[in-house]
Amino acid sequence: MRKREQEKLAELLVQAESDKVSELKDTNKRLLKQLDKLKDKKADLVEAVYKGAKDGMSTVTLPKVKAPKKSSTHGQEICVPLLSDIQLAKNTDTYNSKVAYKRVIKYAEKIVNLSQLQGANHTIKKCHVLALGDIVEGELIFPGQAHEIDSSLYKQVTVDGPAMLFEFFSILLTHFEEVECTWVIGNHGALGGRARKDYNPETNADRMLGKILETMFRNEPRMKFHIPDRSWYTIADLGVKAKFLCFHGDNIRGSMGLPFYGYNKKILGWKALASADLMENFTHAVCGHYHTPTSLYLNDVRLWVNGSTESHNGYALEQLAAMGRPSQFCLFVKPSKGVTAEYLVSLEEG
Repeated sequence: MRKREQEKLAELLVQAESDKVSELKDTNKRLLKQLDKLKDKKADLVEAVYKGAKDGMSTVTLPKVKAPKKSSTHGQEICVPLLSDIQLAKNTDTYNSKVAYKRVIKYAEKIVNLSQLQGANHTIKKCHVLALGDIVEGELIFPGQAHEIDSSLYKQVTVDGPAMLFEFFSILLTHFEEVECTWVIGNHGALGGRARKDYNPETNADRMLGKILETMFRNEPRMKFHIPDRSWYTIADLGVKAKFLCFHGDNIRGSMGLPFYGYNKKILGWKALASADLMENFTHAVCGHYHTPTSLYLNDVRLWVNGSTESHNGYALEQLAAMGRPSQFCLFVKPSKGVTAEYLVSLEEG
């Protein structure tokens, strides 16, 4: 009896297990069917979204995006080198006519190099040189000068000066499409020593040299000179925001060293006269004479005092305890904005 009960219980357990497996299989089938339905619904939903988006976009008109204009120029600029205080024929321990010639040519080459550097972001087709006087050393400017020069004034003006500056401007003409030069006189171009005030205002060796150069380039249409006949200054008009007052600087008086007060007084005075229409207006000022490169802000006028190509000055060493290194300023100008870059070009050997 007991054995029979055990067999019956075993049959019931087997049947229960079979029923449970069958039920689980049915549940699994049902869930798989539901999952398939959900997948089908999701697929239908995704397809409906894509179709709706496509149908909607087909009715939308989008404006065409404009491409940036291709510019053949990056902004026109003018290369504006300052050239002054060459003191051609001055003879010292480290300076003479040959050294002056070498440094002026080196300056021309550096002007070209700087314009190529600046030209990476701007179009520079024109060079306008501002020659600010004392290109020659003279003969009778101060007592004993005859013992400190290596050539006569005749040779400075008619031989060495024209040869040096003809090569200088020729180098510029090989790089720039157009070259201009605004030229003013310096005190070392004066003739006659102490009696120079008796000479006609036009009589100046710097002016003579400038006129010789103008004649030498008379058949070159890409080269122009602007040389005032009698005036000690002129305005180089390079644009609405680039009008340069050009003068030598010997008329700026002051104490030993750079006459900062003198610059301030004279330039602001000239600016006031320009505002009253008593002289031509200017936005910038450039000069030489003191051989110490300096840049000043005088209210709304920017001034550059140019350096010299000479490397030794006994008078400045003894009397002023000051001496500059051979250098010249080279500016870059955007006519509508003014000066955009400035370089102090070293002309030392090495």
